[in-house]
Amino acid sequence: MTRASIRSLALIAALAGATAATAEEIDFGNMTPDQEIAFGIKVREYLLQNPQVIMEAVSVLEQREADQMAAADEQLVSDNMDALVNDGFSWVGGNPDGDITIVEFSDYRCGYCRKAHPEVQELIESDGNIRFILKEFPILGEASLTSSKFAIATKIVAGDDAYKQVHDALITLGGAPEEPTLKRIADSLGLDADAIMAEMESDEVTSRIAATHDLAAKMQINGTPSFLMAGEMVRGYVPLAAMRDIVGKARAAN
Repeated sequence: MTRASIRSLALIAALAGATAATAEEIDFGNMTPDQEIAFGIKVREYLLQNPQVIMEAVSVLEQREADQMAAADEQLVSDNMDALVNDGFSWVGGNPDGDITIVEFSDYRCGYCRKAHPEVQELIESDGNIRFILKEFPILGEASLTSSKFAIATKIVAGDDAYKQVHDALITLGGAPEEPTLKRIADSLGLDADAIMAEMESDEVTSRIAATHDLAAKMQINGTPSFLMAGEMVRGYVPLAAMRDIVGKARAAN
């Protein structure tokens, strides 16, 4: 929140306290310069005597903004639910018939995506009743795009299991995803490296990435990781305990 916003809130809060004391003396719609000065002095006095009012007003405003954002996100989810959970090409793991669905928009070069990776895995494996959908959302430059192309091409050429293995290798890759490195990953997993490399520049790979970028724009997602957790938009990294809390609350609500 900006300092200007806080100052505005302070004035509004002060008005509430000062108005009762001055309403009979001042016509607020037609104050003279002297009345404005007097009123300003009363505002200052009120704030100095009741500084907690500023934080109370800030808290109310922040909660109102959070409620508005949650309502907007809820509408975005409703409008784009089919594309989020049923695009026909994103990898689906965990329990495909789970009672909770988690969708992650991820970038292989994103530090917080890498941090979230083992925690998301732990959540899915320990829960056993979560459907997990992974969306390739490269936004951090050419290395991100190359990694996603390689992963998607692997899925097309070799299937879901191979994709998951490649995904896990790329999300923990220390160096750049250069061609020799990608071929080495494919070879180590017993995959056809040449076929995968040839598929990377296909129209199908390009269209899948474009579709995910289009969906992210509609969802107003501009960072990674971003999640849809049990119908709730969660923008940014979430620790394991918080993810479990979201899942638990969603189940309790149902």
